[in-house]
Amino acid sequence: MSAFPQRADFLALSLPKSLWNARAIALGAAAAAFAIVLFTPAVLNDADTYWHIAAGRWMIDNQTVLRIDLFSYTFAGHPWQTHEWLAEIVMALAYVGAGWGGVMLLFGAAAALTAGLLAHHLSPRLSGLSLVATLALSLACVAGSLLARPHLLALPLLEIWTAGLVIARAEGRAPSWKLLPVLALWANLHASFLLGLALIVPFALEAVWDDDKTRVRTMERWALFALLALLAALLTPFGIEGLILPFRLMAMPSLNLISEWAPTNFQTFQPLGFAAAAALYVLLSRGAKVKPLRIAILLALLYMALAHVRHQMLIAIVGPLILAEPLAEALKITQREDKPRNGFAAALIFAVVITALGGLRLWLPLIRGNGVTTPATAFESIPASLARTPVLNDYAFGGYLIFNDVRPFIDSRAELYGEKFIGRYLQMVGPDKALLAATLAKYHVHWTIFAADNPAVGAMDTMKGWHRLYADRWAVVHVRDDAK
Repeated sequence: MSAFPQRADFLALSLPKSLWNARAIALGAAAAAFAIVLFTPAVLNDADTYWHIAAGRWMIDNQTVLRIDLFSYTFAGHPWQTHEWLAEIVMALAYVGAGWGGVMLLFGAAAALTAGLLAHHLSPRLSGLSLVATLALSLACVAGSLLARPHLLALPLLEIWTAGLVIARAEGRAPSWKLLPVLALWANLHASFLLGLALIVPFALEAVWDDDKTRVRTMERWALFALLALLAALLTPFGIEGLILPFRLMAMPSLNLISEWAPTNFQTFQPLGFAAAAALYVLLSRGAKVKPLRIAILLALLYMALAHVRHQMLIAIVGPLILAEPLAEALKITQREDKPRNGFAAALIFAVVITALGGLRLWLPLIRGNGVTTPATAFESIPASLARTPVLNDYAFGGYLIFNDVRPFIDSRAELYGEKFIGRYLQMVGPDKALLAATLAKYHVHWTIFAADNPAVGAMDTMKGWHRLYADRWAVVHVRDDAK
């Protein structure tokens, strides 16, 4: 007989049970996620953060939703669908209220809520070490998406929605109508709500297939829920256009040249690969059974994650909720019957820790210095009169310029600029010197600001009638010789 316990989470037996109960793990996961986001400067390393806050501030000041571009000079006045309008307003409120520390608090809270909810919904099936390991792998896959952007605010809603569908199937019923406000809120925060709608289909088909007694009634209930969910998704300022825009965006071939839309690169360490290998090992070695339509969901999400690195967060949240039951069966995990004690004490400790972390974040200075999306020193070198003239800028610097009330040539709002414009821009900075010169002339550009490693910098160095005004390791500024 083996000297080791036969339970899959045997390491839990060597530690106090109070450290392994579901509540403690959920609160611990939430606190850890909160702390990681609060004190990880890279959370702010995204150009979108700047223009999201700028858009939110404009909507707050004008008390209306933006419907045209007011920020660039190349597409000024063109229709622009601010489909993440609610997230942008919330981000702007956090920034206006407490500066960059407030933004970090907002996104730290979103990450904490996601981690805590995921632990809570996994705990009926997994426990102890198995729960901790699953959470660790899942949240590691989300780590690359820990950026101050609307998608992170939508992650708790993805978790709640998926858990609601899984629970409904486990209980042999249609999803609760209480989920519908979740989808309505989600649709106004981020376009990933489309995944929520899509998930209804395989779960509904599974429910109809498994119910051989009241199949028609089951079909009616799920169909009604799907219809109501679709109507809830339309409760945005843009209605049906809010459903169409994400498809238009994903159909743009040039998106693959943007880092977050690029395929997952396994030449560098990717938690997704490790998590997928670990899940496959456990499921295959233990002969676990996963329902066919759930396998289809996982394969579709895995394909999306491999095709576009930004989609890793989707399978990181949905995958564990779908696999919790077969993993528990494969590992022969039996849920402990002991109930958590001292619940009030645990909640109090959690509240104290969260308050202390939040207070520390607000107390410590958080100054945005130079970075890959923040050419702060280079921008300071530009005379105020010159900054108001047309600029040709690095794609990654567009958000920073908008945030500083400068109209850029381009920024990361791909849905606004379109495939043709982005394609010509990428060709120009390739560099295509002839196209670059033509663009400078066409748009009457007075100055340029590119990342130091952008190939366009070398072309600008040899461009007749232009000279360098400033250069550092982050950015290079060129000015037309006759610019004033």
